[in-house]
Amino acid sequence: MNQPNPLKPTCVVAAYSADVYGKAAIAYAEALARAAGARLVVVNATRGDSLVDTRYAHEEEITDLVDRLQAEGISVELHRDVVPDVAEAVVSAAEAAGADLVVVGVRRRTPVGKLLMGSVAQRVILDAHCPVIAVKPA
Repeated sequence: MNQPNPLKPTCVVAAYSADVYGKAAIAYAEALARAAGARLVVVNATRGDSLVDTRYAHEEEITDLVDRLQAEGISVELHRDVVPDVAEAVVSAAEAAGADLVVVGVRRRTPVGKLLMGSVAQRVILDAHCPVIAVKPA
């Protein structure tokens, strides 16, 4: 049986947020997709439990991103939803797409911060059924 090759993926999922961490993830995922000729699935989700979620991209930003990726010849699929669990939305999108790889942006947090607040990236890393690459902004 042929195993998926995360070094030459056919489908890459990017957990995208409208901040430097999400932009690092999308840049890395885009480079991987372009190099491998892979499909790119972009997941931008929010729990919708606050009036403003700065990680949830504005419609115009998402449209510009998808248009730019498609203009560069990258096959792109967008998941932009209000969900009860953002990490689960990323993992579910990866499973549904048959992804070979997930890319998430990560930030440095203190041990106390890790204890008090869950991390979407940490949960994706632990729950995904395929390899996950965690990237930091430059």
